[in-house]
Amino acid sequence: MKRVAIQGFKGSYHDIATREFFKNEKTSLICCDTFNEVFEAIASDSNIVALVAIENTIAGSLLHNYELLRNSGVVIVGEQKLRIAHCICCLPDEDWSDLNEVHSHPVALAQCEAFLQRHSELKAVQADDTALSAKEIKEKNLRGHAAICSTYAANMYGLRILQENIETNKHNFTRFLVVADRWRADELRAEGCIQRHTDKANIVFSLPHQEGSLSQILSIFTFYRINLTKIQSLPIIGREWEYMFYVDVTFDDYTRFHQSIDAVRPLTKELTILGEYKAFESNR
Repeated sequence: MKRVAIQGFKGSYHDIATREFFKNEKTSLICCDTFNEVFEAIASDSNIVALVAIENTIAGSLLHNYELLRNSGVVIVGEQKLRIAHCICCLPDEDWSDLNEVHSHPVALAQCEAFLQRHSELKAVQADDTALSAKEIKEKNLRGHAAICSTYAANMYGLRILQENIETNKHNFTRFLVVADRWRADELRAEGCIQRHTDKANIVFSLPHQEGSLSQILSIFTFYRINLTKIQSLPIIGREWEYMFYVDVTFDDYTRFHQSIDAVRPLTKELTILGEYKAFESNR
């Protein structure tokens, strides 16, 4: 059984993404309050695998998680993309006319802004987690309270779904990374839990503070026909106007990818490959 650390509770979107990625495996969730605790769980037990959100098509990148990835020493072994669809739910014997508050994670509330504007009679209350909001309504019998969460969470906690797909933007997806201790990653490949074939990688590097340094790196990747799918810069604390660059690349030739890394490494101040893995496929 795979022990998987997530931020959030059972029924959360992290839970759903975990089940999707390990759909042919039995998993046991380790529910953490924060992403820091997720990485601490791996540090305390190298058998634990983790799944962490890294970006959302509406909210953007989770910048703190990039730093946690780099500082933790874990490796990325896979990715999962999940369509985020919210519903509003309440106690089984209540209806719209009984409600006066709606609870959820602040990001979920923001993603349902248009719906909440149409229901201005409901006071929006921020909570730590979407699934936790549903869980507390059921366990504490919170009358007059509704939760915004997944239909999976609503059904898990026995709540009545009043309306589905209440998110403002229907093209709302979150990308999750599956990470593990380096030796555990080798075990997962040997067990067949993750694919041996890789066509995507995440790298991080810093550059000398001089003109054209980044364009040189990009030109080399172009020469080796390496496709950059994302680049994210974060300032280096204590080093004014210097940045760490987190780059996602895809490739169809593993040897050529490593040739490109060998070519750019001398031009960087430091470079780390955070993980090599198989890019997400919706029909995986």
